[in-house]
Amino acid sequence: MSETAKWYVVHTYSGYENKVAGSIENAVENRKLHDLITEVSVPTEMVTEFKDNKKKEVERKVFPGYVLVKMIMNDESWYVVRNIRGVTGFVGPGSKPVPLTDEEVQRLGVEKNEIVVNFAVGDSVNIIDGYLSGFIGRVDSIDTDKGQVRVTVSMMGKDVPVELSLPQVAPLG
Repeated sequence: MSETAKWYVVHTYSGYENKVAGSIENAVENRKLHDLITEVSVPTEMVTEFKDNKKKEVERKVFPGYVLVKMIMNDESWYVVRNIRGVTGFVGPGSKPVPLTDEEVQRLGVEKNEIVVNFAVGDSVNIIDGYLSGFIGRVDSIDTDKGQVRVTVSMMGKDVPVELSLPQVAPLG
């Protein structure tokens, strides 16, 4: 029976997130649990702070007091994570850990889905989804971070720039 690992949220003492993440990774190494606990994450973001009239880029934790762990939940993996120093428990009703849904994982940006773009700026593309489906346009710009592409479509003799999501377009041919 091969289960797939899911993301769980582990509550920690505030300020211990990185220490807990490191301890979980060490436990995985030492106990050879790579097949049970596959990933540990402390999501951070870069923010601009103004201190003493100086602008400074600072890395800040997105969820202070929480560590995200991708794991196959069973007694052994639960026990290992739960008994890491600094862990206060899993997020879920009572003592039952509840995995994040795929939508939550997507929304939180926990997993970076590798986006493969098989067209470039200047290429002609076929619009395959949405209200412009069937139209052909020219790629003006590609923003993989936002998953968007700007395409100029010729409609009724006019060039109209449109923003589309990457899955809505395909290379010609």
